[in-house]
Amino acid sequence: MPSPDVLLYGLPLAFLAGFLDAVAGGGGAITLPTLFLMGLPPAQAVATNKLLAIFGSGSGTYQYARAGNIEWGLVWRLVPLALGGSALGAYLVHFVNPDVFRTLVAVVILCVGVLVLANKRFGLEDRYPGLTARVYAVCVPITVVIGLYDGFIGPGTGTFLMLMFALAGFNLVRASGNARAINFATNIGAFVYFLFGGQMVFWIGLPMGLANALGAAVGARMAMLRGSGFVKWMYGIIVLLVVARLLFR
Repeated sequence: MPSPDVLLYGLPLAFLAGFLDAVAGGGGAITLPTLFLMGLPPAQAVATNKLLAIFGSGSGTYQYARAGNIEWGLVWRLVPLALGGSALGAYLVHFVNPDVFRTLVAVVILCVGVLVLANKRFGLEDRYPGLTARVYAVCVPITVVIGLYDGFIGPGTGTFLMLMFALAGFNLVRASGNARAINFATNIGAFVYFLFGGQMVFWIGLPMGLANALGAAVGARMAMLRGSGFVKWMYGIIVLLVVARLLFR
């Protein structure tokens, strides 16, 4: 079992992860390796990561919701799909080679990230048309796939969700807010599942969760203050972090 001094680097890294996650997703690409570095075995690291993630995603969701940057009418319709996809992904992990899937996802997210950053206007203007057939056609199948990915592997789920909402017409600030809300719901579902497994290390997860929540509050406020251009710049950093996490475990 790790000694308490691991929190000397665990807390600042959890804060950084919360900050980045609230802006553009991908916080798990920092917190999960940190928990491994602390000496936790895989089962405890994954379970404890979900414990601290609900603090960060909950804090980010609250900040975006206060400012009116979450489209609840759409989010509530997508949450059940994300939860169902996540459960399916957790089931399929027993039948599919995760290394092959991991490499494929890394290539996809890198290519998509390059396209997003190369398109100078993408995500800078809000063009969300409401609950139209086109919005459902974009969001419903992608939400199921992202949920499946979240249950199967996980890192970068918030980043994928943010991209989906941008494709639906939201600017990147509102896309990030919507992504945080769905990610919070899926984190709660995973938290309940892992809670009964008895693998959570609470003396690590709770203080890191508070640091993660503080970082998320700062990150969400920064994103809303600086606007979609700042979020897009941060998105590029997160894409690189997630790809590195997937390829170099």
